[in-house]
Amino acid sequence: MEEQMNADGKLVRDRIPEIIRGSGAEPVIYRAGAAEYRRRLRDKLLEEVDEFLAADGEAAVEELADILEVVYALAADLGTTREDLETTRAAKAAERGTFDNRVIWTGVR
Repeated sequence: MEEQMNADGKLVRDRIPEIIRGSGAEPVIYRAGAAEYRRRLRDKLLEEVDEFLAADGEAAVEELADILEVVYALAADLGTTREDLETTRAAKAAERGTFDNRVIWTGVR
């Protein structure tokens, strides 16, 4: 089978190698070290945000789910849990509000 990934590769979800094997191909993979993983998570976040910005409807919802998965991985890499991340988000929402009211700031008088 022809190799279908560039030499630099990209971070993929944990089950992707299993899925590739299930299709009859053998994935070429390695496990990233801590520094590379951190860099690749940030790259993946940008990739997923770009995909979200280009999507509509249900595809946009799927891309948001991908962004959330990357955010959870970034949080874990920073030593925090999903629950702690949510606590931080809720505290900021209580202190500064959310984006629910669609407020646009244009300056001060």
